[in-house]
Amino acid sequence: MTAITAQEFEVHRPRLFSLAYRLLGSAEEAEDAVQDAYLRCGGADRAGIENPAAWLAKVVTNLCLNRLTSARARRERYVGTWLPEPVVTSDGTLGPLESAEQRDAVSMALLVLLERLTPTERAVYVLREAFGYGHREIAAVLDLSEANCRQLYRRAVRRVGEPRARFEPASERQEELVTSFITAARDGDLAGLEKLLAADATWWSDGGGKVTAARWPIEGGPDIARFLAGGGPKFAKGLDFVPTEVNGALGLASWAGDTLVGLSVVEVRDGLVTAVRAVVNPEKLAFARRQLTRP
Repeated sequence: MTAITAQEFEVHRPRLFSLAYRLLGSAEEAEDAVQDAYLRCGGADRAGIENPAAWLAKVVTNLCLNRLTSARARRERYVGTWLPEPVVTSDGTLGPLESAEQRDAVSMALLVLLERLTPTERAVYVLREAFGYGHREIAAVLDLSEANCRQLYRRAVRRVGEPRARFEPASERQEELVTSFITAARDGDLAGLEKLLAADATWWSDGGGKVTAARWPIEGGPDIARFLAGGGPKFAKGLDFVPTEVNGALGLASWAGDTLVGLSVVEVRDGLVTAVRAVVNPEKLAFARRQLTRP
């Protein structure tokens, strides 16, 4: 007898995808991991499954651990800056994001920091921080001792680093600021850009060697302003920029006609742009393209 029917599995799919995405930083790979978990349902013995939700979480976590090992090797060969695959979150794809803590848990900034962790450390951290698992539950998922899980969690917290500034709630003022930022970049307005950028701002762009993008982070508001003023008018020609919630934060979708060509997260603090993470690698936009329809 099938352990979990297709109908039962679909009830769990959103949560499983949310888990897999946080573990992998890739929506496409997360979908594959969840589908692999579905295929395993057919060969499982239902009599041995007391809690389907816990069993599925364990299966998905271990599938992701296997993928993370090979993913690390691929990312070491990645051309330029690596950023997580962006997800539009206004439709609830990654679950409820009603608090700053929930938004932070799916932020690009945190997902980049999680790359510092070993696969097992990452699993412990995500299960504990994002899903509220106790150490005993985590131990059951990973087939480790509870003491070992506590140690891995402490190590993960140290390696991720100090708590980051929480997101400021999105507001009309923030959207106005980002609109002004895009206008200044489109116009090559150096002075306008310098006024909008924090002195310690950082710009990351991920083209993966597929399209033109800065290979290394650009640090400092003045340097970012010069970079955008020099190339912004040419880059933005023919593009439309639409405010879009990306990974729980204020973002922009860049459209060339009906084609999505970029998704960016813009961090704002104290009325200034402090960070921009722009994903323009076409391969990393496939999932978001399926989420979005042309405005």
